Amino acid sequence: MPRKSRKKSRNGVYHIILRGINKQIIFEEDEDKKRFLETLVKYKKQCNFKLYGYCLMDNHVLLLVKEVDETVSVFIKRICSSYVYWYNMKYDRCGHLFQDRFKSEVVETRAYFFTVLRYIHQNPLKAGITGNVLDSKWTSIGEYLYQSTVVDTRFVLSLLSEDRETAVQLIARYMNEKNDDLCMEDMAKVRLSDNDVNEYLRTIGITSNSMLQQMSRGERDTVIAMLMKLKGTSIRQISRITGFSKSVVQRARDRS
Repeated sequence: MPRKSRKKSRNGVYHIILRGINKQIIFEEDEDKKRFLETLVKYKKQCNFKLYGYCLMDNHVLLLVKEVDETVSVFIKRICSSYVYWYNMKYDRCGHLFQDRFKSEVVETRAYFFTVLRYIHQNPLKAGITGNVLDSKWTSIGEYLYQSTVVDTRFVLSLLSEDRETAVQLIARYMNEKNDDLCMEDMAKVRLSDNDVNEYLRTIGITSNSMLQQMSRGERDTVIAMLMKLKGTSIRQISRITGFSKSVVQRARDRS
């Protein structure tokens, strides 16, 4: 059966999702995410496309882009090929890293453009990785709030107000709004890495397993229940990270 042709955007703007093959991790550590961003910048210059938003999760990437000189298929392929070559060299592996064909949807209206941008920036929030959209480390929100180095923020902010300060306030408010945005939702479950879970523990003041071991059963169960509510965790993973048995984790979840 022939593969369905990718829908062509009338204005060249696309929402892109790149996923690890078989949902596997594509960023093992922060250095990998930094490398991907460097690769994105490199081919942004070479292929001359516009970048309006991004989010780097451990097993997928979200982008909001606009074609200028090259088609989206061309520059996304170049970005992925370059990153995979580096990644395979670093981790002494071979073969594919990303799913064979990236997912895309056209973004042809102003309203949907802002919906997609919010969806991208809220991805870590909805995955339970951060409690504040405006503080997310691996999304483009900081480029809008402070200084832009990678993202073409001027165009987006100009759609909101001619005054930059006013535009920044408006976009910050919109990005924080609660919503049920789905966009190109493929319903694949986000799997959090151990690093993500440990980072979450640090944000709630737990810096070591010994702190957990010294807690009362009620305090311990409260923490375990909080971990279970994060999207993408499992009983086995929480047991491994905390040092508590799977039965203890199971009982804490059931009592919550």
